[in-house]
Amino acid sequence: MTDLTTRRSILKTMTAASALVLWDAPLRFAFAGIPTDRRLVVVILRGALDGLAAVPPYGDPDYASVRGKLALDVSGGAGLHDLDGFWGLNPALTNMKAMYDAKEVLLFHNICSPYRDRSHFEGQSCLETGGATAHAFNDGWLNRALLPLNLASGTGAVAIEQSPPLLLTGKARATSWMPAVAPEPDDAFLKKVRALYAGDPTLSAALDGGLSMQAEAMAASDDPFEKSGKNKAAGGNLTPLFKGAGKLLAAPNGPRVAVLDASGWDTHIGEGAGDGALARRLQVLDQGIDALKTALGPIWKKTAVVMATEFGRTVRPNGAGGTDHGTGTAAYLLGGAVDGGHVRAEWVGLKPSVLKDGRDQPARTDLRALFKGVLAEHMGVSQAALQSSVFPDSGSIPPLKGLIRA
Repeated sequence: MTDLTTRRSILKTMTAASALVLWDAPLRFAFAGIPTDRRLVVVILRGALDGLAAVPPYGDPDYASVRGKLALDVSGGAGLHDLDGFWGLNPALTNMKAMYDAKEVLLFHNICSPYRDRSHFEGQSCLETGGATAHAFNDGWLNRALLPLNLASGTGAVAIEQSPPLLLTGKARATSWMPAVAPEPDDAFLKKVRALYAGDPTLSAALDGGLSMQAEAMAASDDPFEKSGKNKAAGGNLTPLFKGAGKLLAAPNGPRVAVLDASGWDTHIGEGAGDGALARRLQVLDQGIDALKTALGPIWKKTAVVMATEFGRTVRPNGAGGTDHGTGTAAYLLGGAVDGGHVRAEWVGLKPSVLKDGRDQPARTDLRALFKGVLAEHMGVSQAALQSSVFPDSGSIPPLKGLIRA
């Protein structure tokens, strides 16, 4: 084993200790020359979010009867947030309601990827690859979009995970970051490692860059528990992740694209209505979004956040107080750059005759239309690139328009 191999092995250990992971990226953090000032965040809501609970169409004449004990209304201690007399927001989404009132949130319903079966694994494949069928591609649509955006060098996009998900995997290079889950190395240890790397400019620069990024992200938090090196996100708290992402994206020469993963939506049992398990998870997400906005500061005005899930859930509850895998669902677009304040849906109602297989919300809008619209209007990806390389098998799916403020 050579000295270089030994040093590179130690670098991997140090990188894990400081919770910064590089995925096929050059070992440097020179962010100069980032080609766009816009920020894009994609949040994968992994597990199949119940759109009828997150964005309830409480004004639909069939809503209360088909939802039963899961139905939400505007009354009671856990009453929903009314939007327009027909649509509402889950009562847990208090911060998002304030953003909606500020016209920073667009909501979508009866939306889904092209996938029409009910496997999480296959549904997430379609969601992340952008393919018309599961496993049609081996890379993610967002990774493919980094190429026409000139953000493929490894520093333009970051996954707030231990390693990039399929969505951000491919020919373009990306960075991965997570809050520390192990005790921070002490000064004496760092001094020894710096001495070991002193003769290798590449490894020395990588160590300096990794520690610098970790310090910047941790500075975004005022949480003593997080600063102690323990990651509360492991217990379900998304705030450290969203706050860290906001801090990284807010840096003048930092990444322009971020991906976050928020799981916990597979509510087969005990989903609850305004105060159940799903509402508690939505509250965690709501707090994370607020932390992201706060950390971004003025950059929030240049930011768009897309939140989407692999498919929805059944319209009627099951016998365990939950819902099973379905089809159509809800999606979110929010941020200071978003032309929001309303719900966009080709709503056909909840009568059995319009439901897919008599049980699911039908999918009337393809999620790829939303993704295409955001990439085109917000990030400036050309129609030619969207059709030929980013979503190559979606020629019949036009981008949604009117998503971003002029």
